[in-house]
Amino acid sequence: MKQLTQQQNKFVIEYIKTLDAELAAKRAGYKAKDLKSFSAALLEKDYIIHSIKTHLNHQIESLSVPKGYVIQKLLQIAEFSLEQEDILDKEGIPTGKRKLRDPSAGLKALESLCKYLGYSTSQSEDGYQEAKIITIANLDDEKI
Repeated sequence: MKQLTQQQNKFVIEYIKTLDAELAAKRAGYKAKDLKSFSAALLEKDYIIHSIKTHLNHQIESLSVPKGYVIQKLLQIAEFSLEQEDILDKEGIPTGKRKLRDPSAGLKALESLCKYLGYSTSQSEDGYQEAKIITIANLDDEKI
């Protein structure tokens, strides 16, 4: 792998901080007329991408967050968000109906958990995913 110059290394560090290639190039000291095109060209170089990935992996490893902790928190978010709560009327009296606390947050947590655990989605031969829409409120115990 090609060794990075000091300026390229500075670009990598600034890019990780800002995720803005043009700003990273400017902060690294590049003086190109078209900094946007120049910075885009930098990001096309394999050794620059490799360096970015290496730096990010070192940062992630230094966090030392156990996988079990991440899984536990995602499960807690999903369970809390998908619990049912009473629907209240204008006076704060329960109506007898119930709703999920935050279904979108719960589903997002479950999606993140699946990605984290490496579960893949099934796709058809033409590359499209089959859409399955389930309304949890319409499910009864026999369908679950």
